[in-house]
Amino acid sequence: MALNGQIEEGEGVDLSATLLMEALSDPGKIRPLNEDCISIRPQRGIVVLADGMGGYNAGEVASALAAALITRGLEASWPPTVSNYSREDSKLMAEKLFRSEIQFANESIFRKAQQDPNCSGMGTTLVTALFHDNFVVVAHIGDSRLYRLRNGDLAQMTKDHSLLQEQLDAGLISPEDARFSSNKNYVTRALGVDPVAEPDIHCYEVLPGDIYLFCSDGLNDLVTDDEIKQTTATWAGQLPVAASRLVQAANDCGGRDNISVVLVKVLHDFTMVRPRIQATGQPPGK
Repeated sequence: MALNGQIEEGEGVDLSATLLMEALSDPGKIRPLNEDCISIRPQRGIVVLADGMGGYNAGEVASALAAALITRGLEASWPPTVSNYSREDSKLMAEKLFRSEIQFANESIFRKAQQDPNCSGMGTTLVTALFHDNFVVVAHIGDSRLYRLRNGDLAQMTKDHSLLQEQLDAGLISPEDARFSSNKNYVTRALGVDPVAEPDIHCYEVLPGDIYLFCSDGLNDLVTDDEIKQTTATWAGQLPVAASRLVQAANDCGGRDNISVVLVKVLHDFTMVRPRIQATGQPPGK
């Protein structure tokens, strides 16, 4: 139950009145099939976006498996049913949960690719998040991204696992030249292509008014960060319009890939209320 921005922690947590979410996916102008997959659960604070690749229609299989398995795993295990965990403990638990669920999804996709010739070589990028107690834990692998718009400033919160990013880090190419590089689509990590997944997982503080943009590279490969910022800020009060305008901008620039976006606007504080711990160190009622 929400009361003045505070939410009772436990199985009944519902963030749908706190987190406004909008998702949109489009095949673009060139690809015959949309191999992106999105899963959102506003009431649980869950976002999953996957961009599939490889094999005949197999990218669609990989992204759908990733989205379904990770969403199901997070829903089944979060939030913690014991309500006396500290905020820092909750962060650690969320990170640990992400690692286990992503590894399970990775093994499932990898096994499917090994067993089904039609799925040989398939994999998927991934960007996923869990909002809880005024923080967000973000996991990603590949080049799908998360941006944050805060007080008019757009920040890229994830770092691409790609050959192009490695070239940028090494100073072999300038950011200006990178926009026109032929190496844009070479990812160095993906879900389901190796027996063990290597996601990056980070935790960030969340503020009321923040807008989080999750996207596949079909958006940011064609639309500049400045354009993304301007569009998102202009339509911050109408997320469906913002999502549509972002997708349209990518299509107007050629729509060479599938385009997927998820926008999450934080409407107000969502601090979790925890019961006081008695002097014995036991939760009340124990």
